[in-house]
Amino acid sequence: QLQLVESGGGLVQPGGSLRLSCVASGFTLDYYAIGWFRQAPGKEREGVSCISNTGGITDYADSVKGRFIISRDNAKNTVYLQMNSLKPEDTGVYYCAVDLTFCRRLGALETGPWGQGTQVTVSS
Repeated sequence: QLQLVESGGGLVQPGGSLRLSCVASGFTLDYYAIGWFRQAPGKEREGVSCISNTGGITDYADSVKGRFIISRDNAKNTVYLQMNSLKPEDTGVYYCAVDLTFCRRLGALETGPWGQGTQVTVSS
């Protein structure tokens, strides 16, 4: 079965950090751009960050630039999202997915199948 599985979410205080992981099973990530997306309660899903298959191209939503860092380790079939200086507005369910725009249009949400996501809650 081809799937991406997210992990690493949790409850963190404002200003804290978390590192999310996205692991592929059933296929290799080497050929795919991978995006991180999130959905806050009552809001639409939005693009957060994206990384090309080689890691040479990255993109970030304006709201997370300078705070989040996306990276990948193709040998481990894993993409990471390091989230620093977290804010309450970063709260939501975070998903990773194959980005079908090759990171050209992060906000288009043109992706492969969604996983179950991982919950991130930023609160004091």
